[in-house]
Amino acid sequence: MAKPKKNYVCNQCGSVTQKWAGKCESCDEWNCIEEDVTTSQAVPKGLSAAKGNKIALAPLGDFEPTNYKRAISGISEFDRTCGGGLVPGSATLIGGEPGIGKSTLLLQTVCALAKRNLRCIYVSGEEAMDQVRMRAARLGLADSPVELASATNVRDILASVDGADILIIDSIQTMYIDNIDSAPGTVTQVRTSAQEIIRHAKSRNMAVIFVGHVTKDGQIAGPRVLEHMVDTVLHFEGDRSHQFRILRSIKNRFGATDEIGVFEMAGEGLREVLNPSEIFLSQRNMNVAGSAVLAALEGTRPMLVEVQALVAPSTLAAPRRSVLGYDNNRLAMIVAVLETRAGLQISGCDIFLNIAGGIRINEPAADLAVAAALISALRGSPLPPENVFFGEIGLAGEVRQIAQSDIRLKEAAKLGFREAIIPKNKNTSAKPKKAANGDIRISEIDTITMLADLFASTQVRAA
Repeated sequence: MAKPKKNYVCNQCGSVTQKWAGKCESCDEWNCIEEDVTTSQAVPKGLSAAKGNKIALAPLGDFEPTNYKRAISGISEFDRTCGGGLVPGSATLIGGEPGIGKSTLLLQTVCALAKRNLRCIYVSGEEAMDQVRMRAARLGLADSPVELASATNVRDILASVDGADILIIDSIQTMYIDNIDSAPGTVTQVRTSAQEIIRHAKSRNMAVIFVGHVTKDGQIAGPRVLEHMVDTVLHFEGDRSHQFRILRSIKNRFGATDEIGVFEMAGEGLREVLNPSEIFLSQRNMNVAGSAVLAALEGTRPMLVEVQALVAPSTLAAPRRSVLGYDNNRLAMIVAVLETRAGLQISGCDIFLNIAGGIRINEPAADLAVAAALISALRGSPLPPENVFFGEIGLAGEVRQIAQSDIRLKEAAKLGFREAIIPKNKNTSAKPKKAANGDIRISEIDTITMLADLFASTQVRAA
């Protein structure tokens, strides 16, 4: 007879314990252990001694290359982030804050796929079918041949989707399996429901996309093992006070893991931004101190964004540090390097840093642009508007080289920038030269002191 068994599972690392604790001993996270009630069959005596069936073994090189025929939606920003389209039999998980536009993006994508003679099924566990139809009508997609369903029982859903090419599950936290004695959204239900849907989809060569809720920290809710089970993990992010949205690839077994797609939220839905550099710099004020242009690289796409800094005298014992779109710890390191290696008195000031446009930059190549914006704000003198910056700063004050400089320079030259401040190449002369891939002058520096001296002619702000 089946016996209920109570365990406790960490929703971060998936480790199982026999009792509840405030801290997981495996990953050292707090308040992440949840109750997991499962039903197990009593194991008859002697069963463990039975031998299993042999599995088929094959040599590693015994295969024929397979060219996956991807399902291309025609929405280039979405297809780029997925690695060129959806692979048949793949499982994709997309997460994002409430109201950021996940359902809107997927509805536009599934309607575009359905118009390409693919059978697409949209299963909503949170909204009624009339609500989905109302959104489709507002987006001008009411005539798309998409099949809708409002259901949460995994057994019923899998019995109804045979023959589909694309399956959308919105969201996985609302799904449940009726033979598991736990509520939808718990660790057991999310893990088991996703496993059953993925197994069914892969056996029938069906691409499935899950929508995942996020926690207050921005992580996808539920067990961490959910992200390991799927083939692709996408994060839909952005500031709801800005119109731009970023679709970022975190994991992709069929493409690059650092690609992004840029969208603009409008009244008729999400619109693609094919030239994000021009959009992010469109409202730039060139005659204000504390503004520097960064040539960033997201995946294979170069982007030019504006780094804004404001340095003000502080009356507080602990000066304020307010950062939007950049790593707070990285800013603290750059401030310490500027004060220690370049002799700038900046740590006692309030510092506000913003990456304009609501985008978040994570790569170390942004260090040089951040340092330039801080120096400009401290001295109260605008930087030359035709300059662009990129490079990594080390603790010794050195400016380190970064990857794929040519792509960044080409994008800067295309947008009319005339000079690039970049790390010095040890194999070439330090004299400024013309870039081979664009009419842009290159100034190479190897220390943070050279960056400060480069704009030393500006007048230092009075304390």
